[in-house]
Parts: sequence; C-alpha cells; structure tokens
Amino acid sequence: MRVAHMVGLVAAAAIVAACGKKPEPEAVTPVADTAAANARARQDSIDAARRRAEEEAARRRAEEERLAGERAALKSDLTSAIHFDYDQAQVRGDDQANLDRKAAILQANPDVKVRIAGNADERGSDEYNLALGNRRAAAAKRYLQNKGIDAGRMEIVSYGEERPIAQGSDEAAYAQNRRDDFEVTAGNADSLAAPNR
Repeated sequence: MRVAHMVGLVAAAAIVAACGKKPEPEAVTPVADTAAANARARQDSIDAARRRAEEEAARRRAEEERLAGERAALKSDLTSAIHFDYDQAQVRGDDQANLDRKAAILQANPDVKVRIAGNADERGSDEYNLALGNRRAAAAKRYLQNKGIDAGRMEIVSYGEERPIAQGSDEAAYAQNRRDDFEVTAGNADSLAAPNR
C-alpha cells in the first residue's frame, strides 16, 4: 500500500506542478496590423496589375506605331515617282529597283490598282510632250506587267508638261519634271500588306 500511496502522491504532485505552471500566451496578431497588411497586399496587387496593363498598352502602341511606319513606307514606295532621261521613254536602270518594289507591293495587295501618269518637261510642243508622257507611262506599265502585275490593275494617263513639280527652266527642274507619277485608284493605300520576303 505504501507503493500505491507513493505513486498517488507523485501523480498528485505532477498534476499540481503542471497546474501551477502559467500557460504560454498564444501569439495574437492585433486586428489593426492584419487589416494594414491586407490593405498593403491588396494595393500591391492593384499596382502590379496597373503596371502590367500600362506595359501591355505601351507594347501595343509601339506595335501600332511600327505597323503605321511600315504602311507609310509601303505607300511611299508604291507612289514614288520614277524619272526619265531627256526625250526618252525607257525605264532607267536606277529606277528598276523602284519598280521592282512596286511590283512586290502590288503582288502582296491584289485589290490595289494604280494610275501611272507620264510627264514631260516644258521643252517640245504640247502634242509631242503628251505623246512622250504617254510612252513613259506605258513603259512603266510594261515593266510591271513583265513582273507579273495584271494589266487591268494599271491605267495610264499623260499630262505632258501640264503638271510640273519643279518650276524653272534649267536642267535641275527639267530632270524632276521628266517622270511617271503613281497614284492608288482602288484598294486601301493606308493599310498595305508587306510583301513576303
């Protein structure tokens, strides 16, 4: 019985010792700190979403500007003039690359049609210059046809000496006025597709 009594006393002492010990306080986060942390996290999330949206908008603007620049360059290539030597209607070697670019753009944009306008400088009679302008426009049309552009997509007209772009009676002005102009008559010249490279 003594052993049982001893075991009982030891157990009672252990219980008293355990009960006498102060419990560890639970970590309590103040409500104000939690609310502030939640508000910061929410604001950080909003700021990150705003930054992503601004970056995406900037990327889209840059892409739109790039495409607009490309389309402007294509339109400029398609409508740029070619020039001729005095009293000549043959396409010059330095203008063949210009016409090759036009052909590639026209092939990539089958709905586009152009008018080729032949022009001459002021030397020569009105009748002669009208005929010369017509031969110049026809030469450019033939060149483009040989590059695979359907003749039905190109019309020609001659203005002779009626539409000079350079005033003056010297060789510099004459050289600028001996030209073929190109004008888009059908299709959208402001949204041209780039040729396949």
